[in-house]
Amino acid sequence: MGFESIASAIPPPGHSLILLNFSDKIKDMARVIAVCNQKGGVGKTTTSVNLGAYLATLGRRVLLVDFDPQANASSALGHDRSKETYSVYHGFLGEAAPEEIVRPTQLFNFHLMPSSPHLAGALIELVSVPEREYFLRKFLNSVRHKYDYILIDLPPSLSLLTVNGLVAADEVLIPVQAEYYSLEGLGQLLETIELVKNNLRHPLKIAGAVITMYDRREHLSREISKNLRRHFPHHVFDVEIPRVIALAEAPSFSKPIILYRPDSPGAFAYRRLAEELVDQEKESLDEQKTLSTPRFGNFNIMVE
Repeated sequence: MGFESIASAIPPPGHSLILLNFSDKIKDMARVIAVCNQKGGVGKTTTSVNLGAYLATLGRRVLLVDFDPQANASSALGHDRSKETYSVYHGFLGEAAPEEIVRPTQLFNFHLMPSSPHLAGALIELVSVPEREYFLRKFLNSVRHKYDYILIDLPPSLSLLTVNGLVAADEVLIPVQAEYYSLEGLGQLLETIELVKNNLRHPLKIAGAVITMYDRREHLSREISKNLRRHFPHHVFDVEIPRVIALAEAPSFSKPIILYRPDSPGAFAYRRLAEELVDQEKESLDEQKTLSTPRFGNFNIMVE
């Protein structure tokens, strides 16, 4: 490389300042995380509700998007879907603005975008619509600046709704039940994520897998945990969510675990999960600071 080529690669005065300002804007946008597993009954909705609740108690502004037609996350937070005028279905199709849909919860800084059974009809309505995979992403982009985290609770199936949720997200959090079939489903999910990345050219990252319904007294639970941590090619969170009755009971009282049984092992586990997720955020900021240091790119060029 000649001197002219090297000189042309050096950014003009003020260019680094523009990049830093752009980085600041990115940091002001929410982390959009899809909570996803194609297998049902793995604690996906339980994780979405309770992780969101604990992120809010850690001072983060959180929006939970219930994108499952069964609307379990909505009912778990005390919202009667039969009384709702608008749901995420209406916003998804451009029939309502976000402020008409978002509802408060019992926790400060924790908001809900409720679902409804109508959402299942979107699968038929969007069959022939161009760019139908991007509807949710376009809708959520209008509220990203208002939150630190947006969690999307996806249905336990591979459908257009699931694809919309993955495209709307920047990252995927994967609850993995401590049983054999969950490991098989995990491989299928990773294939789906690769298809989204390659075919829709969406740079989706995996925030990590979290082991749910774990019982340290059972040999199978311990083996699943060991194998997942040894062979899963992405991050596995340190905490294991235990199988406790309080987590199963809390939705019937329309409360997250922090309000129902804050002293239970399940509550402590979800707090630890929230703290681990926030630690990822800090690590990401440290990487950005490294990249933006004035000495970054100041290489010594050896000429022989």
